[in-house]
Amino acid sequence: MNESAPAGARPDQLRLLRALDEAAARLETAERARTEPVAIVGLACRFPGGVRDAASCWQVLRDGVDAIRRVPADRWDADALYDPDPDAPGKMCTRAGGFLDEVDRFDAEFFGVAPREAVAMDPQQRLLVEVAHEALDGAGLLQDRLADNATGVFVGLTGNDYAHLLKNAAGGRPLDQYFVTGNSPNAAAGRVSYLLGLRGPSVVVDSACSSSLVTVHLACQSLRAGDCRLALAGGANLLLAPEASIALSRAHMLAPDGRCKTFDAAADGYGRGEGVGLLVLKRLSDAQRDRNPVYALIRGSAVNQDGPTSGFTVPSGAAQRALLRAALAHARLAPAEIDLVEAHGTGTALGDPIELGALADVLGADRDPARPLLVGSVKTNFGHLESAAGVAGLIKSVLALWHGEIPAHLHFKTPSRHVAWEEIPVRVAAAHQPWPAVQRPRRAGVSSFGVSGTNAHVVLEQAPTELAAHELPAPHRHFRGERHWFAAPTARQRDLLYTVEWESRPRRERTVATAAFAEP
Repeated sequence: MNESAPAGARPDQLRLLRALDEAAARLETAERARTEPVAIVGLACRFPGGVRDAASCWQVLRDGVDAIRRVPADRWDADALYDPDPDAPGKMCTRAGGFLDEVDRFDAEFFGVAPREAVAMDPQQRLLVEVAHEALDGAGLLQDRLADNATGVFVGLTGNDYAHLLKNAAGGRPLDQYFVTGNSPNAAAGRVSYLLGLRGPSVVVDSACSSSLVTVHLACQSLRAGDCRLALAGGANLLLAPEASIALSRAHMLAPDGRCKTFDAAADGYGRGEGVGLLVLKRLSDAQRDRNPVYALIRGSAVNQDGPTSGFTVPSGAAQRALLRAALAHARLAPAEIDLVEAHGTGTALGDPIELGALADVLGADRDPARPLLVGSVKTNFGHLESAAGVAGLIKSVLALWHGEIPAHLHFKTPSRHVAWEEIPVRVAAAHQPWPAVQRPRRAGVSSFGVSGTNAHVVLEQAPTELAAHELPAPHRHFRGERHWFAAPTARQRDLLYTVEWESRPRRERTVATAAFAEP
């Protein structure tokens, strides 16, 4: 009963006070659920530069690797389709980009896919299945233990190049029976759910370049609403045919050297890139209960739309400012509590200044001039991964938070003349550096903007010390790590054997080792 109830209150007044107390409690519970942080308990990826997991991704970022290279011969004839004039019909003004290796490889037998069906599957689907398996495996959440769990799959996907290749190869002959399910973008999330036995919401998002960050926002909403208890979120992008690059070249969107020179005076368009990335997400309270290692927290997020601008593909500074404010409000944080922003930053003379202006207006408020907001973009390493761009930036930020270091933003030599740098509390992280010391958890924002106007922003926070993961997730990490477990002086035989059994799934190829324990 309400302790402030006046003495001698009538029964109807007491009932009203009790109802008000119950309503206030329900509202408080609903608000806590709406704003509960989401824990990132696993991640897996494939990015240019030979990146196959979180550890190799950090190595590339820490070393400041420029992963842009010549178009591989197995994609298209770069010389035959090249013309320095972007308006040349049927040509493109670049011969470079960020590409993955061995995108045609797939262990169909391991996943129970018939060879004929595997051939008809878009390699983006195949890679998503592989990376999803690796993400769950690295998190110690194997699919045979998820069969009765509501695990959602949220995938950002835009390109459909493989379908064009199959049609061209058919030469007018009837297409295979697996063509539709193998190449419909809407099947990508369902394929992951089907092959891994996941029963939660399964959704494909196409909001162009912001697709994969929008999926993270939607996955967090689904987790908080109770639609799923675990979620995979991210996206994929492969460049298998030249038609889109030719069209983008005609639109004067591509950089001739294939590189994003974000925030630099030399910015002249973006370089296209490939990638696949997925996060494993869980409500923080569930991660605490289950004692999952946590790599970072998602404190809040927001999605909005540009609406009318001076052109369909022209970004809106007003919409970006509103987006940042909404994400901060959801995270319940002040602007100065954000240390770093992983910018959308495609490297265009128009878009970069608009983005920096919005960041300065919102996140620069009440900021100590001696502690400017740091910005960078992973696009300077890998190129613009389009539908996988947002998750690439998010993975970079998670790794930076986890390591306590900020990777260098590449190709920044002469600051853009379209930005009043002296007047804004924003600085480009042009060199690899330690994360600035703060008396609170480290925090970062990640932005991703779609060419059709859909924008997303996610606010990240360093994992709580008591939950923070002690090593990066990687495929088969247990095989490499168990020797350290057994060597630990505090290791208990029963605990070690339980962990190996619980976090391991029998595979066709196995390794056996014998060990002696100090304890009987």
